[in-house]
Amino acid sequence: MGYLPESECKLRLESVRGILAKKSLDLALVYYDEFNIGNGWYLTGWCPQFESGAVLVPRVGAPLLLGGPESEPFAKQDSAIKETRNFPVFMVPDEEYPAATIIDFPHLFEELKVSLGTVRRIGLVGADRMPYGCYKGIVDGFTGVEIVDITDDFLRLRYQKSDWELEQIAAAFKLADYCYDAMKSVIAPGVSEIEVAAAGEYAARSRGATGFGFSAIVGSGSRANAVVPTASSKKLVSGETVMIGLAPKVNGYAGVIGDQLPVSGEYTAAQKECLKYLREAFVLTKAMLVPGKSGREIDAPARAYFDKLGFAKYLVCPFVHTIGLLEAEAPFFGPNSDDILRPGMAICVDISFFGHPQFHGARIETGYRITEKGAVPFSTKMDALHTNLKF
Repeated sequence: MGYLPESECKLRLESVRGILAKKSLDLALVYYDEFNIGNGWYLTGWCPQFESGAVLVPRVGAPLLLGGPESEPFAKQDSAIKETRNFPVFMVPDEEYPAATIIDFPHLFEELKVSLGTVRRIGLVGADRMPYGCYKGIVDGFTGVEIVDITDDFLRLRYQKSDWELEQIAAAFKLADYCYDAMKSVIAPGVSEIEVAAAGEYAARSRGATGFGFSAIVGSGSRANAVVPTASSKKLVSGETVMIGLAPKVNGYAGVIGDQLPVSGEYTAAQKECLKYLREAFVLTKAMLVPGKSGREIDAPARAYFDKLGFAKYLVCPFVHTIGLLEAEAPFFGPNSDDILRPGMAICVDISFFGHPQFHGARIETGYRITEKGAVPFSTKMDALHTNLKF
């Protein structure tokens, strides 16, 4: 069962063809793999396991899914684009598929010249993420063709979300609320970080989550200094705090929760002080979620606040990023960003610091839909929690 509605797929393909027309390109090749799923998923609602691939979008005619034979049956069932071709560069190395039809890029080049008449210029998305062998196979296969990088143009198609996309993100944040409650309920001395992660993952999967934006973050005590620590067998210790984070997906789109919770059930005075700093910075950042603001404007108030506290050297991540097919995706509204916040964006306020000698690492996070009038929380529950300065 595919995730991407046909209507969404058609609109996105037309947007890509708009880029082709504007740049006088004959086709686009959009690379993807399990670690770089966003661009391919945007057009197909699908990603293979084990193999990599590319979506080929011609200026006229039907798109093709380029990949390997192991994923071909999966693609024909679940991908919004079902016409496939198999290539060695996308396959598991040394694996044999004697019953499959496998071609190379010169063969594809000849096929495309028949359907398109001529192929002089192609646009490539995700070249910086490709293995060398894959990139070389494309370049050698399209001899005499000019290759143009259109990654930035393509990524901008994903900046502002459709109503359908926003519905999926909202549903994912609803799942994230359940994950938060489940993880919080099992936190206690002697419980392992893995058990905390399992509680959140089960809460999501049992309610229909289609995946996760990242592996569950569970870092107790000094393990929170790892920034994005995956759950370990370490047992929670009384008096510690534990940093949690989980990003359940609905139809490929992510929601997220992030918080700092006391293992013993009650914050100490010092832990309350730490949380107060995080929430103060959160409130300052949320107030800047105004359409038309640039990344550097949005980032400045909380950064100045942390600088005043002497925390600047503990800052690793920007405070605001967008969310969608990835839990954190472009644009990132950091201290040097001139990207503009616009209606239709889905963003996260993600306040954190790491490496503090007393507080270790800490993070709180939730998300908002940007409208003409400002920011609307995807989770009223987490918005109320992270903006509460009286506790």
